[in-house]
Formats: sequence, C-alpha cells, structure tokens
Amino acid sequence: MGRMTDLSAFPITKRWPPQHPDRIQLYSLTTPNGVKISIALEETGLPYEAHYVDFGKDDQKTPEFRTLNPYAKIPAIIDPNGPGGKPLPLFESGAILLYLAEKSGKLLPSDPARRYETIQWLFFQTSGVGPIFGQVGYFHKFAGREIEDKRPLERYRDETKRLLKVVDDRLEGRTWIMGDEFTIADIAMIGPVRNLIGFYGARDLVEFDKLANVPAWLDRALARPAVERGLTIPAKPQATARGRPTLARANVAFFAAFRNSRQRGTLQRGTDRRAILRVSPACVTLSVVVRRVVFMRSISR
Repeated sequence: MGRMTDLSAFPITKRWPPQHPDRIQLYSLTTPNGVKISIALEETGLPYEAHYVDFGKDDQKTPEFRTLNPYAKIPAIIDPNGPGGKPLPLFESGAILLYLAEKSGKLLPSDPARRYETIQWLFFQTSGVGPIFGQVGYFHKFAGREIEDKRPLERYRDETKRLLKVVDDRLEGRTWIMGDEFTIADIAMIGPVRNLIGFYGARDLVEFDKLANVPAWLDRALARPAVERGLTIPAKPQATARGRPTLARANVAFFAAFRNSRQRGTLQRGTDRRAILRVSPACVTLSVVVRRVVFMRSISR
C-alpha cells in the first residue's frame, strides 16, 4: 500500500480539506464553465473529490483560492498524480478539459488530425461561445437590461445567433461535433447553450427553435447519464441541526464511492460496501425514516 498523498503544500486545501487526497480535487460551482469539468470527470470515470466554491460568500476571491487561480475564477483542479507523479494545479476550463481527456485517453480522438480538429472546436467555445453568450445574459437578464440603449444587447444577440448557426451547420449530418464521437468539444458547449435558453431566458431572443440541429444535439447531450450527474456537481453543502451532511451532498458522495468501487472491481467486497454506506449517512437516515413512515401508514389503516 502506497503512502498517503500529501497536498498540504497547497494553501487551498486549508480552506477545503480533502477527504480523499489521492483523487483529483475539483473546486467549482454548477455554472456553465464549472459543469464542463464535472461532466468530463463523470464521463471519463477519473476518481475525484468535488469542493463547492460559494460565490455568495466570495470564496473565489479568498487568498487560499487565489493561490490556485490568481484570476479568482472557477473551475480549478489539483491532480495529486500529475505528470511525473507530482501534483499538478490547473485552472481555465479549456486547459482542464484537454488535460483530463489526455490523462484518461477518452473524449479526444486518437487520430492526430481529428485531435487537432477537436481542439479547434474547443477553442471556438472558449474564445467565442462562452464570452458572447455571457454578454447576452448580462444585457438580457442582469444589470444591462436597465440600459435604455439596446444596441449592446442587439449586438450580442446577433453574434450569438451567428455562433449558433456555425454550430448548427457543423452538426448537419452529425450526432456530435466530431461525428459519432462524443468529445470535449461537445462538453464545452453543453453548459453555455443550456444556460442561454434556460437561466438567461434567451430562447426566443436568439430564435433557438429555428435551428435545425442544435436543439436535438442538446437533448442528446442532456440525456447522457454522466452529463446529468455532472450538471449537479458540486452540490451546495448544507448542514442539518447536528451538522451532518444533507441528502444532496450525501448522494453525491454515495455515487462517487459507488463509481470508484465499480472501477476497481471491488464493489462486492464487504469493506467497499461498508465504505459506501459510511460516506452517505443521510441516505441511511432517510431509509430509516421511510421505513417508519410505511410502518405508521400500515397500522393506521
């Protein structure tokens, strides 16, 4: 058995102490940028531990977080087993996506030409789709909507429609951006497109339903189990009266433990089963409550 991984050299671990320092440490939030990494981690199956960065508390602006990303933005990671077996801190969603794909050997074509084509579309998202969609959100939903001059909104609306048309044309005759292969190019775009028509409420503004291929692509992406899980990670930690984790956070830990055990092929061992139960006390508590409710209903008939 190897020695315990030590991440104490990273100040961020003082604020978010790792329970599993041998796993990739993810510092994030369920924003369009944040979910790129949780989705990728779920798709690749790489073991990881997620930490919730609370924007409401300005967690991202704390000195500890800035040691990992001086720009004070999520997502960021620490891989305790980076190149050469040394811990690797990394920020910027595009860089992290590329790193995780190369580390896992998934989500990126092995053919050199197709690999660079995928990276091309990844950069298309990080340089165009992400920033422009964000401006639509500002001028359509947030403070910018109070500006009487609507030219800024119209400019970003039109640019968003142009970007969507580029993606729509690319998807003609294709299941995913790279054809039959689901890649980091798709993952990079899921959050921003979903956010544009959902949270920003810009579906009609950008005439989303007039697109021939993007709506169906988004539906296919959202139907993937790993995507569905990734969109909810990290869960916001909330303590009960006794300081125990809520059901939402416990479920995240439960599924993470289940996935890691399944990958190791040790799920049938009693030690792993007990470990899974230990990381999800709220689940155990809920089962007790459910049994009691069923019992009370049965005797009241």
